[in-house]
This record gives sequence, structure tokens and C-alpha cells, in this order.
Amino acid sequence: MLRAFFSFFGAIFSFLTIGAVLGVLIIGAVFWMYGRDLPNHEQLAQYAPPTISRVYSSEGALIDEFAEERRLFAPSSEIPDLVKEAFISAEDKNFYYHKGYDPLGMVKAAIDAAHGARLRGASTITQQVMKNFLLSSDRSAERKIKELILAARLEQTMSKDKILELYLNEIYLGQNSYGVAAAAQTYFNKKLSDLSPAEVAYLAALPQRPSTLHPVRDHDDAVARRNYVLREMHENSYISDGEYQVAVAEPLLTVQGGDIPGFRQSLPPRGYFTDEVRRQLSRDFGETQFFTGGLSVRSTLDPEMQTAAEEALRHGLEKYDRGFGIWRGTEATIDADKLGDEATWRQALFEVPNEQAPRDIEGWKPAVVLSVSGSQARIGIEGETDDPETQVLTADDVSWISKAKVPGDVLSAGDVVLVGKEKDGWSLRQVPLLQGAFMAMDVNTGRVLAMQGGFSYQDSVFNRATQATRQPGSSFKPFVYAAALDSGYTPATIVVDAPIEFPNGDGTMWRPQNASNKYYGPTPLRTGIERSRNVMTVRLANEIGMPVVAQYAERFGVYDHMATHLANALGSEETTLFRMVSAYAMFANGGERVEPSLVDRVQDRFGRTTYRHDNRDCVDCEVAYVPPGTAPRIVSNREQMMDPITAYQLTSMMRGVVERGTASRYVDLPVPIAGKTGTTNDAKDVWFIGFSSNIVAGCFMGYDNPRSIPHGSGGGMCGPVFNEFMKDAIKKYGGGPFRVPPGGHFINIDRVTGAKLSADASGPGVVAEYFRDGVEPIFGMAAAIDGGFAMGSGMPMYSRDEALSKSTDEVLTSTGERKSIPKPASFGTISAGGLY
Repeated sequence: MLRAFFSFFGAIFSFLTIGAVLGVLIIGAVFWMYGRDLPNHEQLAQYAPPTISRVYSSEGALIDEFAEERRLFAPSSEIPDLVKEAFISAEDKNFYYHKGYDPLGMVKAAIDAAHGARLRGASTITQQVMKNFLLSSDRSAERKIKELILAARLEQTMSKDKILELYLNEIYLGQNSYGVAAAAQTYFNKKLSDLSPAEVAYLAALPQRPSTLHPVRDHDDAVARRNYVLREMHENSYISDGEYQVAVAEPLLTVQGGDIPGFRQSLPPRGYFTDEVRRQLSRDFGETQFFTGGLSVRSTLDPEMQTAAEEALRHGLEKYDRGFGIWRGTEATIDADKLGDEATWRQALFEVPNEQAPRDIEGWKPAVVLSVSGSQARIGIEGETDDPETQVLTADDVSWISKAKVPGDVLSAGDVVLVGKEKDGWSLRQVPLLQGAFMAMDVNTGRVLAMQGGFSYQDSVFNRATQATRQPGSSFKPFVYAAALDSGYTPATIVVDAPIEFPNGDGTMWRPQNASNKYYGPTPLRTGIERSRNVMTVRLANEIGMPVVAQYAERFGVYDHMATHLANALGSEETTLFRMVSAYAMFANGGERVEPSLVDRVQDRFGRTTYRHDNRDCVDCEVAYVPPGTAPRIVSNREQMMDPITAYQLTSMMRGVVERGTASRYVDLPVPIAGKTGTTNDAKDVWFIGFSSNIVAGCFMGYDNPRSIPHGSGGGMCGPVFNEFMKDAIKKYGGGPFRVPPGGHFINIDRVTGAKLSADASGPGVVAEYFRDGVEPIFGMAAAIDGGFAMGSGMPMYSRDEALSKSTDEVLTSTGERKSIPKPASFGTISAGGLY
């Protein structure tokens, strides 16, 4: 009997032993099978998460951010203990004690699954790291086994703090925020170190349900889950009794609830400059690297100059637009039944998109017309406390509209409008139809100080400084004159301003004309550019050869490949303001190549510099002591694009444009300024580009769908914009005489006839021209007669009187033959771009 008893229990024990061994073998086989081809967990040691790239001004102020996922990487040493303790309490209270997995939690999950319940997690923080980084998020037994294996392996190779660092930087916390640092900024606009226990607990509550614990939509659930985390922190002795009581009673105040200003609100509105930085760095570094690489970009932007550029361009465009007195109506309306309650109309106004009511125009705000009665319109203004006394539009505020005597003539209740702040109230505004661009840069470094690509970025993101290719008109002429000066011409060389014609190739003739439809006979080169004479410019280009002109334009970066049509000497081939301003910088700096850049330096996420714009050598920068009154010497290694004497001669001639020529009525500044106006055929595009000794700036205006600008001219429209901006630029950056290069000497010249004058000659007709040493220039009519047309063409010349008398019925052909023709057509019919 006893033997039978022991035999029975021995069999049971043997059976259990065999079962246990088989179970272990089966479990081992399962783990072996799933553990063979798992991802390499060791790659986590080189973890580099997608993080925000940030753009800073030249002064180091944050001005913009770009990211696919809003993530700020925070190393473990910078994450406060309170943050770590909150997440451990909420997600894995035994984190510092287990080996990567929680056996008790796994058993509970298995029991639930056996009873038909949905398979639940019971994942430790280590397992969540494995799931987030190396595995999928599907809920399956296979994935859980792989997660368990990898978690155990990771715990053997990586410290707990490093694992927690990975988790806290990778976890998704709602509102497109990844990681605790980004979430702290998104919800509370704070650094991690500034968060209260209640705020930390709310963040720790989010991993469980980031999309359904919104602080406003799911307020009660969010507070309940936050308080659960606080209770766990208290039970784990991470916060005291007093801290717990205070935190539980604390209201949930967030950016989303409007209780705290958002981080984005502390940045300037995104504009053309930073968007162009994005475009250029996405091209240079790749879009993925730019949006996920955590780059630190020190831009060249000067915030003061950017503001000055925006204001100057907007003033110019709005002044022109208002001159027509046309109100074009509103783009949005709010239903009348929403106007009676302030909270309702404010919410409706807030929801009007930026494209219909741009909010990036300094001094302008969206408003809704609440009522119209008599001679007034009552308005509600976004962001302004409601004030029935001052928030009205009167007859005076719409007086610029030709068909409006009172606001009710053009406005109705519910209309969404833009209003501008005035001394005594508000006035009605509208975004102009005419568009434009402005850009300014340092002539010595190529650093772009300001760029405005339109009236409002929110109204139109198209950057007309870099993306709009338009005819530069007469603003291109300096490149023709530069080629001529480098080919042996001087500012005093005589060129005959008389009719001339060229075959078009289709049996017709092209007859360039001046803007005035007049011809002025033998004229010094200087006057040709000062008065923007088309015929003289075409003669010059024909004489030196369009391939030479094209070579200069390409060398200066105006074009990549310029067609050699003669009409292109008058600026009929399209380019961008960005290219033109960059090219003019090389006139101002003595002919040295400068590469325009919106970026000074780019650093990767680890602080290593991967790009630097200025590669000049600083000779004395490593010297411990520099004598007072001196500065480190910067040695330029740049290519010389044109002879320095040519650059100075051209600059001197372009000063005449500002002092006596086509810009003289519009540009008046306290330092020497050189520049050139440009107005294309039918005034479809108007330009002015000018420079001081250290800053070059340019303005373009035109309709996005090119059409004639009534009464438009480069000097009259862009000149004042340049002048307004440069007043501010000179206050900050100064300016002085243009540097005279060695190797030349000054001779007084009669600027009308080109004749040589005595050294003591003075008066408005006297100009001191700079000539190369060793070259004996020919002056006055002798320059034309002795050398033929403009120094050697061999073409017969008219006298001044003869040219004027015959200018309406006789031309000099491109082969030198005199030919009678009918009176030339009006300037506006010249299809080749008759530019002035």
C-alpha cells in the first residue's frame, strides 16, 4: 500500500518534472525563435531623434522654428528629477528595480487575455522604449515577446538613466509634441525646470491617452488623470503632503485654454526672410535634415533693418494703391446673428484665416463691422478691448475712397476688414493689388540684412525678391557701362545720341528710342547713364559686342546664361531682385566677388559648425592684445570681378543718377549714394537699386500678372522706398565716401560736352572724373571725331545740332549708312523693351 502510494506520487512528480522541463524547453524555443532576427538594440546608443531646427537673428534672438515633429532634445542631466519621478510614478513605479520587464504585470495581462479580454500592455518604460524605437505598435503576442527580449538585452547594455532619457525624449504627448521638453513649451510655455508639480503630473498623464486628455476638450478627464499621477507621486514619497494638496487644488491652466501666451506668440510672425532660409537650407542640406536635424541657424537678419524694409515697402505700395481711391471690398464676412454677443463675434473673427485677414502687418488688425449708422461704422477689433467711443470708422477714415462719403457707402454689418491705428482712432485699410519686394545687404560680406518679398507674407507667401523673375529695365544698364569701361572707354567718352536701326531678322527693323522720344547728339558716357539714355546704351552694347555684355552679366550673377539679343542691353531679359542687388554690391566694394547669404553659420545638434559664410582670414584675431584704436585685419581672398578703377568710375557715374539724374527728385540722403532706376516698357516693372559705401539695397514693384502700372516709374515709386529705408540704415551703419583705388588721377570735365577743364574749375557743370594713370584720354568732340563713334567704330557722326534736327526723319543704320525713314513710332510701341 505504501509502495503504491509512493509509486503514484513518484509518477506524478516525474510527470510534473518532465512537464516543467518541456515547458522550459518550449519557452526557451519560443524565445530563441523570436530572438534570432531582432533589431540591434545597440544602435540606441547613437540615438539622434528628429528635433526642431531653429533660426536666430544676427543678434542671437530666436525668430523661427521648423520641424516635422515638435521635439526638443533634453539630455538626462537637464531633465529635473521631479519630471523623471512623475513619469516613473505614472508608467513604471518599479523602473529602477526590475530587469526590463515586470513578471507580475505580465501574469495579469496573460490572465486577462485567457478570459477573452483585449490584450493589455503591462509594459515597463524599457519595453516602451523598445516598442517606440525598434518595433511596431501592434497589440500582438509576437510583438510582446520581442519587446520583452529586447528590453532584457537593453537593460544589460545601457544604464537606467540613459533608458529614461530615450523614453522622455521620444514619447508622444499630444499637440504634435514629442518629448517632455517640447511638451512643456507647447502646453505651458515653460522650460522643464520651471514646471510646477501639477504641470509635471499633467505631462506624465499624457502617454496613456495623448489624444483624449486635451486640457480644454477633455478637461475633467485630464484633471482626474493628473491627480492620479499626483497621488502616485505622493505615495512614492516624491512630493510632500503639502505639495500634494497644493498641486491637486491647482487649476489646469494651459496655452490651449488661452490662459498662457503660446510660445509661437513670443516669436515674430513667419515672414519672407525665414521662409527663404528654409528654402535655401532645404536645398543645401536636404529637406529631411533641415526639418529633423535639430540645426541651429544663425541668420544674417538685422531685426531693425527688416522692420524698416517692411515699413518702407508697405508705405510705397499703399500710397500708390490709395491714389486710385478704389475700395475692392472684403474677403470675409461674419453672420449677423453672431454680432450681438462679444464673445461670439470675437471667436468668429479669430477663426477668419490669415489669407483673408493677414495679421503680420505692423499697426494693422482684423476687425468686424458690428453696425452701420449715419456717418459712422461701429467696429470690433481683434486683440483690442471693446470701446464704442474710439472703435468707429468715420467719414474721414474712408475719405481716400473716391465713391465713399460715409462708411456705409462701402461697408455693411458683418464685413471683416483691416484697420490701421491712427493718432485719434482707426482707419480703413486694404492690401494693395500692386506688389513688390525689397532687399538690403552688406556690400563687403554679402550678408543679407533684410528681405521683404511682398506686402504681407500671410496674404501671399510668394517671395518676389527671390522667386519673381522680371525685366530689370534700365537698372541693367550699369553692366553695359561696366563692360565698356573695362574695354577702354572712360566716363568722358563721347557717344552720339542719334537715331539708329537694327534688323530684327524677320525683315523688320528695330529702332531704339529714348524715353523722351528725343535725341541729344554727342554726349559723354556719364550723361548717358545719369539720364538713362537708351540709344546711347544700345550703341555702346553694339560697339563692344553683346557677348561681352553677356559675359559681364553672367560673371556678376545677374543671369546664368544671357541671350545676346541687342535689346537685352536695355534689360529686357528677366532676372530677380536678389540677383540684381547682389551684383550691385560688387560695384560698391571695388569689384570683389561677394556671395549673398541669409545665413552666417549653421551648427548641428551637437554644436559643431557645418557651414560658415564668411571665410575671409582674420590676421590678428589670435593676437592677445590689439592696440587701442585699431581692429583685427581682415584679409580678403575673394576673386576680383572687375578692375577697381572701373568699379569706382561706374560708382561715380551712378552717383550722378542720384544727384542729377533720374533719381535726383526722390533720393536725398546725408551720405554719398549711387544707384540706378529702371522702368520697363509700358511700365510693367519699376526698380531702383542703390548703395552707400557699405550697404546696397533694391526695390522692385509690379503686378503679379504683369500689366502696365499707370504713371509708374522706378525713380518715382521705388526711389522713395529706398530713401525711407536708407535713412534708418545710415543711422545704424553710417556711410562715407566711396574708396578711391590707387592707379588713377582726377581731371575736371565739362559733364555736358566732355571737354577738359582747368584744375580750379567749379560749378554745377563741372565733374571730377577719375582716369587711369598712363592713359591720355581724348576729351570733348575730339573723342568722337578722332576715334569715330565711341572710340573707334568708324561710323560717321552727326554734330549735336545735326542730330537734333534730323532725329525725327533720318537714322544711322548699324552699318553706318544714313537713311531717311518715317517719323518713329511712339516709345510705347517698341516691343524689344524700350526701357528707360
